[in-house]
Amino acid sequence: MRSVLIGAIVAFVISIFITPFAIKLLRRWQQPVRNELGLASNEGKQRTPTMGGIVFVCATVIAYAVGHVSLLPLQGRPHLPTVTGLMLLGLLVGGAFIGLLDDILKVVKRHPGGLAGRYKILGQIVVGAGFGAMALYLPSPEGYTVGTGHLSLVRDLPWANITEIGALVVFVLVVMAASNSVNLTDGLDGLAAGSTAIVMAAYVVIAFWQYRHWCAEVPKLGPCYEVRDPLEVALVAGAAAGALVGFLWWNTSPAKIIMGDVGSLGLGCLIAGMAMATRTLLLLPVVCGLFVFVTSSRIIQYVSFKTTGKRVFRMSPIHHHFEMAGWSEVTIVTRFWLLAAISASLAIGVFFAEFLRAAGG
Repeated sequence: MRSVLIGAIVAFVISIFITPFAIKLLRRWQQPVRNELGLASNEGKQRTPTMGGIVFVCATVIAYAVGHVSLLPLQGRPHLPTVTGLMLLGLLVGGAFIGLLDDILKVVKRHPGGLAGRYKILGQIVVGAGFGAMALYLPSPEGYTVGTGHLSLVRDLPWANITEIGALVVFVLVVMAASNSVNLTDGLDGLAAGSTAIVMAAYVVIAFWQYRHWCAEVPKLGPCYEVRDPLEVALVAGAAAGALVGFLWWNTSPAKIIMGDVGSLGLGCLIAGMAMATRTLLLLPVVCGLFVFVTSSRIIQYVSFKTTGKRVFRMSPIHHHFEMAGWSEVTIVTRFWLLAAISASLAIGVFFAEFLRAAGG
């Protein structure tokens, strides 16, 4: 647990103190924002620096390395990065790179469109397939892989064998869904960062509990989890949560800097990796209930308008609907954070309920 706490604290400190320098550095690269409907939240964002996600992505990677160094006195030997850690950080950095290209094009062209949608999707497929293959086909010395050929809820479902190829396809789809969901949610100051910090905190709890009941170390002490390197998962999740909380100091309304697609796409890919590494793929919609809520509103609006010519919401995603209904930006963000916390808490409850059931409690 010490390494997880150190990683979170280091990431928080880096993020909160480096972000002001990023604001000054990126001030000339400001976010082009369409505001034809006159949304209050978009007023002034034309002058807000973007690509702030670079800060918490770098802070997470550095904190992960520091967390490894902190394990040296306990183990008496270097604790080298594992496939699990590299897969999770690779997803974060890979998704962030796609978003960085998108943000740079927005700044250079001064147009909100950025990178064409087909290229974003192609990039997500490449990142998801590449690191998904690493997760499925590179076992540890004990024989564990990060992912398996089964669908999972709280652990692998024995009857849901979809083979490694099927699991790879599912994972790519999850990467695309998660990254685009976080991207859609990033529409109000602090909304995506705060909600993702809550999700990462939930994965810290899940992964650390798996570490304390890991089949590789306690195979005969009741129900255990056949996962790979759960402490690594908790370390990355803790580092990401700490980095996001530090970033939030500057990203809450009125934001001094916007995370941009470099942040939202990177975080979405990392969330997908967390679901695979903890074997909780089917629990992911509950952990990320707010993101599902926001994305569903966009889909409902699109389908309704295309089929009937009518809009269900005043504007989608749904946080803009409430904004047009007169809610303040701070009110919307705070209430959506509460929804994110409730959803993540429910997922943790399901996770522990399964453990108690398996333990006969």
